[in-house]
Amino acid sequence: MLIAGFPAGPWGTNCYVAATAPGAECVVIDPGKDAAPGVAEVVREHRLKPVAVLVTHGHVDHMWCVAPVAGTYDATAWIHPDDRHLLADPMQGMSPETTAMLLGGKYEFAEPDDVRELSDAQTLELAGLSFVVDHTPGHTEGSVTFRSPRPAEGISEVMFSGDLLFAGSIGRTDLPGGDHPTMLRSLATKVLPLSDDIVVLPGHGEQTSIGRERMVNPFLQDLDEPPAPLTRGL
Repeated sequence: MLIAGFPAGPWGTNCYVAATAPGAECVVIDPGKDAAPGVAEVVREHRLKPVAVLVTHGHVDHMWCVAPVAGTYDATAWIHPDDRHLLADPMQGMSPETTAMLLGGKYEFAEPDDVRELSDAQTLELAGLSFVVDHTPGHTEGSVTFRSPRPAEGISEVMFSGDLLFAGSIGRTDLPGGDHPTMLRSLATKVLPLSDDIVVLPGHGEQTSIGRERMVNPFLQDLDEPPAPLTRGL
């Protein structure tokens, strides 16, 4: 699996391009502000053809270039329905500081021509890759993560975590649509049960692993994994 990642824009948001190999179709994940040139460079270098743009959540630092990238390559954009409205009106999810920073600029946002909605536990088969979608609200109502199996590479999965989980931290919950108890529930039910060897590629900062975060992330220390469902005999 080929994964090229780079931080883009004033928020340093990690954008990822994933493909089975050079010369193949690819998937772009979270093309935020100023990410389009970086995507174009990766595509040229590895002779790739983007067929899909995956959005972990609708915050402007993750979706700024979704429409331009999807339009340039005639790719399909995927986002959870609870965050879809932010594609055309990202101001609804911004902090006052971000809104003030952008005031005065003439920015226009619109949905790409082809938008499809994600659902929890859905499996996407795109560009020869498989992605399991986990709905993980808390940072936003429609936050999701994408997990791609990689057993041939000696790890069980790669997880694109968006702003759910970072190295040593988690996403903020004080923006519109955020909720801290919901975030903790997502972490407990969707992160703690995962295998330690899963490589985590977050929306900001350096990569990590589930095992490392289980050991050192203070936000995970006091969380309990949900009990396994009871098996009832007939």
